[in-house]
Amino acid sequence: MTALNQPLTFRHGATVSNRFVQPPMLTNSGEDGFVTEDTINYYKAHAKSGGLIITEYMYVSENGGPAITWKRGREQLAVYDDQFVPQLKKVAAAMKSAGNKAIMQIAHTGREANYRAMEGKPVYAPTALDYPFLPYKVHELSNEQIEEIIQDFGAATKRAIDAGFDGVEIHGANHYLIQQFVSAYSNRRTDHWGGSVEKRFNFPLAVVKSVMDVVKKYAPANFIVGYRISPEEIHGENIGYTWHESTKLIDQITKDFELDYIHLSMPQFDAKPGDAMLLDTEKAAADFKDSSKTFAELFKPVLNGAKEIIVGGIQDQDQAEKAAEMADLVAVGRATIVDPLFADKILNGHPEEIVHEVTVEQVKKNHMTQGLIDNYSGPAAAIPLPGAENIKSLHKEFGGWSEMKYPQNPEMK
Repeated sequence: MTALNQPLTFRHGATVSNRFVQPPMLTNSGEDGFVTEDTINYYKAHAKSGGLIITEYMYVSENGGPAITWKRGREQLAVYDDQFVPQLKKVAAAMKSAGNKAIMQIAHTGREANYRAMEGKPVYAPTALDYPFLPYKVHELSNEQIEEIIQDFGAATKRAIDAGFDGVEIHGANHYLIQQFVSAYSNRRTDHWGGSVEKRFNFPLAVVKSVMDVVKKYAPANFIVGYRISPEEIHGENIGYTWHESTKLIDQITKDFELDYIHLSMPQFDAKPGDAMLLDTEKAAADFKDSSKTFAELFKPVLNGAKEIIVGGIQDQDQAEKAAEMADLVAVGRATIVDPLFADKILNGHPEEIVHEVTVEQVKKNHMTQGLIDNYSGPAAAIPLPGAENIKSLHKEFGGWSEMKYPQNPEMK
């Protein structure tokens, strides 16, 4: 038995049967924010993907999504209203059907709410900047809107409890709204919500408090709460924050609130400072590659009793075991899209049976949604799935950013 087979108990009493995690991954299966049968079938097929299974990110405010969506019926899921709860109960039940824990990831996508822009609706962020990588205008959130979004995270947590989820993960990574507030690049405010490093931390701290207040009031004692963070945000000359600031934030969060886990969002599970940067010169790179330790190591001293999840590029048992030596829990993403039984086959001693390339037959077995098929089999997949060429015959329409159409009105650039 390897470390991957060992159960783990979180600080509030919830126990998972193994160290595998299915990380949050968009299914592109929602319609007007609602769950579809494709969504439910997908999550049921992934019920053995790990001891802890995390949903795709669900937007907590009406103006908080959808993101990375190219048409109706290929949307991100929503949790900003009670009307979504009945179908979310079906998702939770599907995820828990093999006895594992189901976590709802809750988010506000901020400037990334591209589908709102496609519909001609305003998109919001901490500061109204002219982002060169966005084909639409971004509006600055008012203080009143910020306070509403903070409460929306708490309300979404109550809906997750009512829907039968075992926990929530607060999405503070991947350039969505919480990270936008932490980032010195995207947050140019001079009020309570921006300016100094400490003020840029005020929004994530308020969100965590809102969630924890609801959990203490309504959730079972063993309800799981996690927080996902990108360890650094450095893109050329645009410096959002370094690991020095992100570890400071996590230290404050885990000291002020008894979170169960911290989830490091990384391109590679053994990433180190500077590995994910897009820097223009060797000197610039040297300025930020200031530690030989992995992020997994750098965050350990600031966990304060929380467990650690790492993710990124795990494709086989050897990599999974190496990751398990570095952190408490190991998240497997794209390999799980290809084969939802990736973890189950390793845990039961049959790693040779893992399917490493997607095929038409495998698509049927893993219940890939049509949105995922279109996204990964088309010409614009950011990170293609292994064997993507095998499912081109299943491709129905464009899935990706380059052909998205935005209306020409005053809200757009």
